[in-house]
Amino acid sequence: MKITKLTTYRVPPRWMFLKIETDEGVVGWGEPVIEGKARTVEAAVHELGELLIGQDPARINDLWQAMYRGGFYRGGPILMSAIAGIDQALWDIKGKVLGQPVWQLLGGLVRDRMQAYSWVGGDRPADVVAGIRTLMDIGFTTFKMNGTEELGIIDTSTKIDAAVERIAEIRAIFGNRIEFGIDFHGRVAAPMAKTLLRELEPYRPLFVEEPVLAEQSEYYRRLAESTAIPLAAGERMFSRFDFKRVFADGGISIVQPDLSHAGGITECVKIASMAEAYDVALAPHCPLGPVALAACLHVDFVSHNAVLQEQSMGIHYNKGAELLDYVVNREDFRIRDGYFAPLMKPGLGVEINEEAVIEASRSVQDWRNPLWRHADGSVAEW
Repeated sequence: MKITKLTTYRVPPRWMFLKIETDEGVVGWGEPVIEGKARTVEAAVHELGELLIGQDPARINDLWQAMYRGGFYRGGPILMSAIAGIDQALWDIKGKVLGQPVWQLLGGLVRDRMQAYSWVGGDRPADVVAGIRTLMDIGFTTFKMNGTEELGIIDTSTKIDAAVERIAEIRAIFGNRIEFGIDFHGRVAAPMAKTLLRELEPYRPLFVEEPVLAEQSEYYRRLAESTAIPLAAGERMFSRFDFKRVFADGGISIVQPDLSHAGGITECVKIASMAEAYDVALAPHCPLGPVALAACLHVDFVSHNAVLQEQSMGIHYNKGAELLDYVVNREDFRIRDGYFAPLMKPGLGVEINEEAVIEASRSVQDWRNPLWRHADGSVAEW
C-alpha cells in the first residue's frame, strides 16, 4: 500500500481536516490546525506531504521521524500541528487496514469509560450559572471556565476580588455537586498568579490551567509550592522535548497536550507515559473538532494516568458548525452520565461526512482570536 494524495479542507468554525488517500482505496482522516493560523499549518502539511507520497502508510514511526528530523528546523506549533494531523490520519489508515480501533493497536483498554468536561462561559468571564445548570441537565458534572479578563503584571485588588467573587458564587450555588477547573489562559503574570491562587484556594477548584504562560514554566514549581490547588499546563507545548523540562522542574499536576498540536497520537502516547513516570495526570486539551477528539480518546483509553477529556460541544468558539456536524456516526460520540465510551469502529472510529466537509470548505472564513489591550493601550494577553 502506498500514499497517493493529501487533501486539506478548512471548515467552520475554525478547524481543518486532512484526508490521506492510498492506492488501495483506504482513506485516513486527521485534524492538523493551529487556531487562527490554519492557512500556515495547511502549507506545512503539503510541504511535509512531499515526503509521504509513494510511502507505505503503515510505517508510522519512520514517517513521523522523517517529518520531524528530516528538516534542520523542527518543533513549534506550526510544524508539530502539521505532523499531528498527518499522524492521526496514518493511525486511522492502519486501524482500518487491520480492522481494529487504534486503542487496540496501542495495547488495549485500561478503562471502560472516560470522563468528559465541558467549557462554560466565553472569553470574558460572565455569569456561567445558567450554563452550568443546562449542562448538568444533560449529565455533565465537571466544567472549566476562564478565571479573569485582562490582568496586568501588577494589577488591582478590584480585579482580584471580581475573579474570586465569581468563583465563590459558583461554589455557593452548587456546592460539591460539581467540580470545575479555572483557566488563567496565560493572562496572569507570575506576581499576580501567586495572589490569585491564594485567594481561590478556599473554593477548591479541580485545577488551575496555565497559571502563567508556558514560556514562564520555571514558575510552575514556585507557584505549586505556594498553593494546594493542582496546576495544569501543556496546551502550548508541542513535543516531549518541551514537556521534559516541565517534568524535571516539577510543579505541574496535570499535563494537557493537544493531540492536534503536539505531534499526534505517536507523540502524545509518549508524553502520557513520561507524565505517568512523574505521577502527573493527563487531561488532553481539545477545543477542536471530531477527529481531534477521537485521537484524544484513543490516547485516554490506553493511558493509566488519564483523568479528564475536554470536548467542544457548545463551546463559544463554535460559530458556524458544531462538534458533530461533520460526523456520520454521531451516536458513537454520545456522552452518557458525563462519560465517553471507547470508539469501537476500526481506525480512529470517526466517519466523516465528506460531502458536508467539502461544502463547508467553500465558504469558510479565517478565524482570528481577538487582540486585547490594557487601559494604557499596551497589548494584553488573550
